[in-house]
Parts: sequence; C-alpha cells; structure tokens
Amino acid sequence: MRLLAEFEIYCDALPLVEVAATVPAATILLELQFNHGERPLFLVTVTNESHQPVAKALTDAYDVGEWTLIGQAGDTRRYQVVPALSFEDQLGEQIDDLAGLEALARADAIIERIEVFPEGWRQTGWFATRDAFSEFSAFWQQNADFQLSRLTRDGESEAPGNGLTDHQQEALRTAYELGHFDIPRRASLEQIADELDISASSASERLRRAQAQLIEETVATTWPPLPE
Repeated sequence: MRLLAEFEIYCDALPLVEVAATVPAATILLELQFNHGERPLFLVTVTNESHQPVAKALTDAYDVGEWTLIGQAGDTRRYQVVPALSFEDQLGEQIDDLAGLEALARADAIIERIEVFPEGWRQTGWFATRDAFSEFSAFWQQNADFQLSRLTRDGESEAPGNGLTDHQQEALRTAYELGHFDIPRRASLEQIADELDISASSASERLRRAQAQLIEETVATTWPPLPE
C-alpha cells in the first residue's frame, strides 16, 4: 500500500532553519542536488521576501558557505547554496544515530517537497509501504519532534485544503469570520492575532502559508513551471 504523507520535523539544527527564522515571512523551499561531491548542494527557492534580507540571512547563517543567486521570476528567486558543514557537524549534537539518518536516504520513499520554516522542516513524501513510512517517522520521533499533518493512500481523492495544519485552518476560519477578507476589510491582522492569542507576525505567517497551500492545491497546478 503506497502512502502520501505530509509532516513537520521540529529541529533547529536542520539546514537553513536559521535562515528561515531570520526571514519568517518568506516561503523557503529546499532541494538537494546530489551530484556535487559528498555533501549535496542546496537549491533554494524563496518567495514573499525581497532579495536583500534573504542575502543577509544567507551570508550570516552558520551553516551556509558560498551562495549564488541563480535566477528570478517575479517575487520568486532561486539560489544555489554550498553547505558550510558536514552532516556530522550540522546534526551531530542533535542526532545521535547519524548512520540511521543516512539509511533513510535508501528507504523506499521519495521526499518531493521540503519547506524550511523557523523551527524545522515541513515535508511531503511518497512511501512505498507502511513499513517504510513507519521507519521514517520512528527515526524522527526518537531524534526530534515529529508531527504528522496528513497520511493518505495513493490515489485517494481529497478535498482541497486537506493539507492545511490545524493552526492554519483555525487562522483562515477566524480571519474569514471576523471579516478580514471582506471588501472593505472589517478586521485587521492585529484583531485576528488577538483572537488567536498569538503575535501579529505569527498570524500573518499562518495566513500566508495557508493561502499558499490552497493556491498550490487548486489554481497553481494549472500554471506552467518557472523557467530553470
């Protein structure tokens, strides 16, 4: 039985988490390029933030060596990043079983999306069997804070929005009920934050990520991809 899983790994030692914490309004997607030596390069796609704050965050990050802006389309920028640390230096203090982490790369699974957020990584992956997923989730439950957002069987139909976290759904529902999306707008971001008992910046981040998820699940699938 093939499975599709969406989950969060809360671990501040993961690559580029410091960058995401420095520019929390940005959406940061990470791809690993394995054809350049022992440590893969990072291909990083950033939206919802201008170049200068991202450039400073990359330059100041302890786990980033050299970086290059490869291209731009609208407010989307793509960077190539050379890691400054080995796997052991990056994760050794946080994860005791580095051999187990390397073994996950050989599991019957494909991680197709990695989003870096200020506390860790949000991932979407395909798993050939439940045992393959159980091995993956068990490792991260033992070594970090692992939270499963969605687990479905291959081919199972779903309504748009099922990929939203509980906090994102709550933020969208609260914003809608207070009139934040009305024209004219009847509720400010600060009012939504007060209702959710969080900061305005956290409310903004939840709404942005929720809206990005809904766009990705609906209209974005009909757009042509960005040029490489």
